[in-house]
Amino acid sequence: MTWLAAASTGATPGAAGQAIGYPTLFLLVFLGALVPVVPTGALVSSAAVVAFHRTEPLSLTLVFVTASLAAFLGDIALYWLGRRGMGSKNGSRWLEAIRRRAPEERLAQAQGKLADHGVALLVLSRLVPAGRIPVMLACLMAEWPLRRFVRGNLPACLAWAVTYQLIGILGGSLFEEPWEGVLAAVVLTVAISAAPTVWKRVRPAK
Repeated sequence: MTWLAAASTGATPGAAGQAIGYPTLFLLVFLGALVPVVPTGALVSSAAVVAFHRTEPLSLTLVFVTASLAAFLGDIALYWLGRRGMGSKNGSRWLEAIRRRAPEERLAQAQGKLADHGVALLVLSRLVPAGRIPVMLACLMAEWPLRRFVRGNLPACLAWAVTYQLIGILGGSLFEEPWEGVLAAVVLTVAISAAPTVWKRVRPAK
């Protein structure tokens, strides 16, 4: 990715770099929403670090708009595909992919909380590591119409983009070199993502 290459050399990308960088960020975040294996939070934080070190005032705004729009459209596409699977007699590979990434325990918790908190849970699920897919499946099983999911998913994606961009800004403000800030942002986002799994493994041993 252009931003990461620029950060590794300590340079800031020019107009040509921006022309490649923002569409690349959009594509990777969009694909990460559809196939939840791409570390989209780390991508957004890294892009924010490089944008923080740029002199153009709109760089951070463009990162925010690009990331939030890509996440929003990716979530909507995945939910739409999931609804098609729910309505199909034989299901679909997208619906099966959602189910595989929603452990029974997390799904049961999401279903119980969805009835009480509704859209608020959808917003929170985007901020909690591994929380998005179980809540999305709970919405599918509760037969939420696409329009209702869209209304709840918009603030969820905005909050998600702001959170990871702030992590990137923090990393960028702590180090003079962009690559150092990128490294710090990636380490922090990976630690945040891994924290629930580590806690779950450590807790029974106490």
